Amino acid sequence: MVSPEPAFEAGKRVKLIVPTYNGGGIWKACASAIADAAAASRHHVEVLAVDSTSSDDTAVVAAGHGFSVLRVDTRAFDHGGTRNLAAMTGPAPDIVVFLTQDAVLDSPQALDALLRAFDDGTVAVAYGRQLPHRDANPLAAHARLFNYPARSHAATAADRATLGIKTVFASNSFAAYRHTVFRELGGFPEKGILSEDMYFAARAALAGHTIAYVADAAVRHSHNYSPIDEFRRYFDIGVFHHDEAWISQAFGGAGGEGKRYILSEFRYLARHAPLWIPRACLHNALKITGYKLGKHYSCLPPAWRRRFSMHKRYWEP
Repeated sequence: MVSPEPAFEAGKRVKLIVPTYNGGGIWKACASAIADAAAASRHHVEVLAVDSTSSDDTAVVAAGHGFSVLRVDTRAFDHGGTRNLAAMTGPAPDIVVFLTQDAVLDSPQALDALLRAFDDGTVAVAYGRQLPHRDANPLAAHARLFNYPARSHAATAADRATLGIKTVFASNSFAAYRHTVFRELGGFPEKGILSEDMYFAARAALAGHTIAYVADAAVRHSHNYSPIDEFRRYFDIGVFHHDEAWISQAFGGAGGEGKRYILSEFRYLARHAPLWIPRACLHNALKITGYKLGKHYSCLPPAWRRRFSMHKRYWEP
């Protein structure tokens, strides 16, 4: 077990990083909420928008709120590598926070609520609750309620026997990292298709650190995916678990969790939106198919891999 860090007191340096690209109206709401949270924080918060050469006013909106803007070429964006670059640029903060441009802080207190997790000196990663957007369809609403419950918890590698792979679940839609640990463990993988957050959480847990879920630190964040979107997203998740097989070897696979999700979704839809049950069946069939194909992507022709993937740039040379 690692030695706990000193108490996380008021006035610490926090860098909040948001990768942006043509954010539109949701980014304007996100940026406004970030500015309010930074102003209300008991810490020194620097906000950095990492903009992939947006063609709209995304960078202008960021600058208008007083955020720093780091421009990167769209073709060079990488989920892990670009976040590493942003986290390591400039003076080292005490905590680095990642938010996505479509995740809107639910209150000005949400940021500090997340940061309070680091009062526990063993915590290396903390992630907040995700509530569905107001326009979320029943499938998207259930996904958030299932994955982000109303009760906080903390997990270490010792919990893997009971929690399995959920031990190292985390989401960079709203997550924070102790910067000293982030540096020591080498940050995120430099080229990954997605799930750089789970990758780091798994490394942190195996190194003896704690992963904290903070239910009272909430954002509004959800996606009304089409069935094909779900197939492509789960294909990419399968690719991740193929390439990072050590995670499931150390913490277990996602099979049992998937069955629990489907049963929970059926019960939720039966109560709230029974007409969506056939649509849910289609989504789940395509998720399973996409995931299994992704897990065996090395057997597929290169052109098929790109066609099946949501993150098509990953497959470019």
